Amino acid sequence: MNSRGVSHRPRPSPAKTPAPSLKAKTSTHFAGSPRSRLPTVNSKNDDSLTTPSASAQMSIREAIALKRAEARKVMENRSRSAGIDDLDSLENALPTVSAAQKDDDDILGRENLREVIERAKSTGSVNFAARSLPCIPPGLFEIHLGVTPERLASVTEEPVLPPADDKATTKRRGGREVPAWYDAQDLHVLKAGNNDIIEIQPEISMFGSLKNVDLHKNRIASLPDTFADLASLTLLDLSHNKLTSLPKNIFALPELVTLNISHNELGSLPFSSPFVDTGSRSRSRPNQSSGSFFMPTITRATAPLPRLTVLDASHNQIVGDAIDIDFPSSIVKLDLSSNPLSSVKPELLHALAALQKLKELRLEKTEVTNSVFHSVSFSAPNFPAIHVVDLGETQVTAEAAQAAFGGLGRQLSFEAIRADPPEGVLQVLVGKRVLREAWEIEIEKRATRTKAKGRQLDENTTAPAGSAEVVREAWEIEAEQGLLTEGGRRRARAAAANAAPLPDASESTSQTSPTSRTASPPKPSVSVLSNAQYFTPATQTLSLPPSVLPTKPPGHSRTFSAAFPSSSRSGMSAALSTDVVVPTPTLPLALIAQQPFAHTLRTLVLNKRRLDKSFDLPFFNGPCLPCLEELNIAGCDLPDSISVAQHEMDADAQPSRTSEPLLPLIAKLFPSLKILDLSYNVLTNASLQEETLTRLMLSDATANPPRMGLTHFRLQGNRISDVGGFASIAELFKGNRDVPAWHMEELDIRDNQISKLPPELGLLPLDVFLVDGNVFRVPQRRVWEREGTKGLLSWLRGRIE
Repeated sequence: MNSRGVSHRPRPSPAKTPAPSLKAKTSTHFAGSPRSRLPTVNSKNDDSLTTPSASAQMSIREAIALKRAEARKVMENRSRSAGIDDLDSLENALPTVSAAQKDDDDILGRENLREVIERAKSTGSVNFAARSLPCIPPGLFEIHLGVTPERLASVTEEPVLPPADDKATTKRRGGREVPAWYDAQDLHVLKAGNNDIIEIQPEISMFGSLKNVDLHKNRIASLPDTFADLASLTLLDLSHNKLTSLPKNIFALPELVTLNISHNELGSLPFSSPFVDTGSRSRSRPNQSSGSFFMPTITRATAPLPRLTVLDASHNQIVGDAIDIDFPSSIVKLDLSSNPLSSVKPELLHALAALQKLKELRLEKTEVTNSVFHSVSFSAPNFPAIHVVDLGETQVTAEAAQAAFGGLGRQLSFEAIRADPPEGVLQVLVGKRVLREAWEIEIEKRATRTKAKGRQLDENTTAPAGSAEVVREAWEIEAEQGLLTEGGRRRARAAAANAAPLPDASESTSQTSPTSRTASPPKPSVSVLSNAQYFTPATQTLSLPPSVLPTKPPGHSRTFSAAFPSSSRSGMSAALSTDVVVPTPTLPLALIAQQPFAHTLRTLVLNKRRLDKSFDLPFFNGPCLPCLEELNIAGCDLPDSISVAQHEMDADAQPSRTSEPLLPLIAKLFPSLKILDLSYNVLTNASLQEETLTRLMLSDATANPPRMGLTHFRLQGNRISDVGGFASIAELFKGNRDVPAWHMEELDIRDNQISKLPPELGLLPLDVFLVDGNVFRVPQRRVWEREGTKGLLSWLRGRIE
């Protein structure tokens, strides 16, 4: 074996011990043996380079085994203390089962201790987690090293291995072969977390090849001095124990990368203790400790933990004066949280500032005083790689941290975010921590800047020359007004309706009189659409009310009246009265174009306006509403061709009526349109010709005026049975995935009568492609339900011949 420790008792004679491991033969013969190809238990936990947090986690089976072992221990203690007359159940009358029998029949069907230890010869990893062990089983030393360790005084009953089966000398459970002595692996991983271990055998040092040792969540109060002879250790987890001190030479381990000693009772961090010789420092040569003539020499480091990158010493009793300022030079993350560091001196902070690789410094919930940071000031050469300094829930204030770290030449951020801070930003956490997302902080900063600029403009009646206009996004305006949710928009509409002015009594009387109802409808007013219940200036949105009669029958014939209330003083009566003068055509463009907001209108909502399915256009030909980006005409029962009323120059003349195709007319009227919602109409295949779709969907900078092209096209619930027009447009992407005129992101053709999806549709670069509710059967529904739009488009592309 590759042994590097000093044995406390001589080895038995070679005749009584198995032969040592031969590494050369291990790499040659074991790789092809049947045993190496079999699955291993807990193989995902055998990585020797796992982080302390990962190593501290238990699998579900281990957690269940731990709980059941604790329950069984309670029952056994009760049965021993109670007499025959005190038996309260049949379980207490059961005979006592030996430890070997209990381990041989594990509750979760795990291998017993002997099988786990013998199996480690093949894997180099042994896992004793969650088995209620009082110490490391002596059988591990006997089977792997041929050495019987000395009995521990603090352990009354050591774990006993079940007896070996004579028929299983060459094979164990499941038919797996036990490797021969020349094929055995050196032990690299030892996991014994979540047990009741009180003491560790000094013979642990004989496993000199150990790299990963996990002893978290035990009851260890001290470690033997020989524990520091494990010179190959790279990961050591001693968290959640009762350690009051560590072996002196543990800080001279040359290969240790991660050290977790959190949640113990340590009072100091003496990094320089292995190198102090009668009060003087001696680093001229490596600190070596040799055993007998037959034992190898143990080479120690010449500096404290030269490869250590992560040190977690949180939740201990470490005071500031007991921390040696000779920190490991390669440390990247240092956590000293929840320690009484009230006596921290500036020398300690300067020693930390000299670490070239330190990125995270955690001092949360310590007793660091504000005066310490007021007395230090770091300049640019200090803390060259620092990203996070956690001073949460301490006495340190933001002003003291600003004075200490302001000279580093980096931007300081006092906001706690979940992600890593950006490059060039030092995150300093003070006070009580409130974790927020980065976008929340950005919105708050933008709102603060906007308010500051607004106050500045209010103070100055005229803006200074050359000042730039504050340009805000639409979502910023909606967020300030609470319009980002549907409930907020409903409340805004209700508030606008309540704030609408009531009509004059004479006007109300004239509109509700019998003579006025029998006469022709009132002439629309130009300013009627500027009412707050229809137009929202903040978002430049115009929403006209549905022009359909109520479909729900009244509860009783005497409780329903078609007349509008004339004496009501509520805002709803005003809204109903103004709805009377709104024109009935689906698109009253002649009236909208006369509004003062016509040149800035961005969103037009005309849903369920099917009382008069026609477009009322102004007298001039050409584009209207040049800035309109979204048009919603859902549920209007619009056909392929629409009736159009064109007004004349003479206001008294009757408008001329014609019939025009719907989609080409929309493309002509609104050149900046990006979102078009035509859901739940009666459109057919005649509207989806290649020429029409090209003009509507693709942008054209040479047109007069230039067309922007659609990004969202919604055709749900129509009568479309063929999408050949879209397939023709997809031909543009054959051999050319970059079409500058294409800006489409969403295409919705749900709930139609489409019987076939052409494979060419897979060439369309869409983010959202919705096809549910059609009659085609190929591809099947699971293609897009499981893989989404990308999976559906990929499936279609694969069917192109």
